[in-house]
Amino acid sequence: MSPPVAPPGWSRWLVPPAALSVHLSIGQAYAWSVFKPPLESALGLSGTQSALPFQLGIVMLGLSAAFGGTLVERKGPRWAMTVALVCFSSGFLLSALGAALEQYWLIVFGYGFVGGVGLGIGYISPVSTLIKWFPDRPGMATGIAIMGFGGGALIASPWSAQMLESFGSDSSGIALAFLVHGLSYAVFMLLGVLLVRVPRAAPGARGTARQALTGPQVSANQAIRTPQFWLLWIVLCMNVTAGIGILEKAAPMITDFFADTSTPVSVTAAAGFVALLSAANMAGRIGWSSTSDLIGRKNIYRVYLGVGALMYALIALFGDSSKPLFILCALVILSFYGGGFATVPAYLKDLFGTHQVGAIHGRLLTAWSTAGVLGPLIVNWIADRQEEAGRHGASLYGLSFVIMIGLLVVGFVANELVRPVHPRHHIPAPKEAAHVEPQQSESA
Repeated sequence: MSPPVAPPGWSRWLVPPAALSVHLSIGQAYAWSVFKPPLESALGLSGTQSALPFQLGIVMLGLSAAFGGTLVERKGPRWAMTVALVCFSSGFLLSALGAALEQYWLIVFGYGFVGGVGLGIGYISPVSTLIKWFPDRPGMATGIAIMGFGGGALIASPWSAQMLESFGSDSSGIALAFLVHGLSYAVFMLLGVLLVRVPRAAPGARGTARQALTGPQVSANQAIRTPQFWLLWIVLCMNVTAGIGILEKAAPMITDFFADTSTPVSVTAAAGFVALLSAANMAGRIGWSSTSDLIGRKNIYRVYLGVGALMYALIALFGDSSKPLFILCALVILSFYGGGFATVPAYLKDLFGTHQVGAIHGRLLTAWSTAGVLGPLIVNWIADRQEEAGRHGASLYGLSFVIMIGLLVVGFVANELVRPVHPRHHIPAPKEAAHVEPQQSESA
């Protein structure tokens, strides 16, 4: 299932909307925290248990992106978007069945495993194509698409909360909400499948695949043998762990932080906070990634990791005494979290070229799989243990935030160690030409 090649005069600005239709849909994953309290109440789960579908989904995202990255490069974005549509929607339908039968393992399997495959394939499906269409502004191009993943919860969070209010927060109400999600997202993702195009291979045209493949190139198999790949793996893992720790538990976290104050946070307000975080996540993906085109990838990651550590310190020290401060710091952290995702494909392009950047990006996303386990596990496990010890409120999260600061410092150091890839890893010029032509014909 190869996408049609764009006809002469076709606007490259039609590609980002195709990518957005997929990323806005799979970005629902960031609204999972809205389902956590109803699931815990309906099925008798702990906070750690209710995080499992989300954690497994992120694990499968990274693994499917890593193992499917080369296949996505070969078969093209339309094939990848179709696979993402089928898996992501099927995951919701299986979860609906699991909720209706009160079989939590089926929710974990459906949303986490099957839906997680859809997350991974869908996430990387447009990246390589966008970089080839926008070789002059790779940070902005990937930011436009990947901001959709960050902004998915901006739609899904209030939508899910409204459905749970209308259908009920018992198991049958949750099942119906899952069913509506699965069917609605299938229709929306289909728009991207039908719209996506690949650039023509005509030399000299702006934004063509040939133009994007100039300069040093590194294959995916060779890239993972370089220290630069693994340093970026650490950078991404640390940044994602710090952001996802807040995002996965956002709704109950803000409720806990101000439960003992004169201005407690309602369920509706907590869902609104999740939507605000999604907006920051989305804005960071386009804003910070576009900024990286101006100041460079290493510099922008210095901001993500260094200032992010400062934001966590402010929340740990003063967050429970000032709701505006808590919200502002969380929004900044989530903007860095989103910006890190949107910037990393351009960082990879700078280091390894565009020859197999989609496959390299897919393999790097195993860092997201690791972070998807670490972040929620750190925050939920520590919160559960602190609650068992009789603590409550902001004290449930103090130790978690200190750990997050340490992880961001590790990521900062790894970013400082990144250097240009040694020429011995480059594809030699004559061999490069041999590799470029087959790739173009496959894309066509």
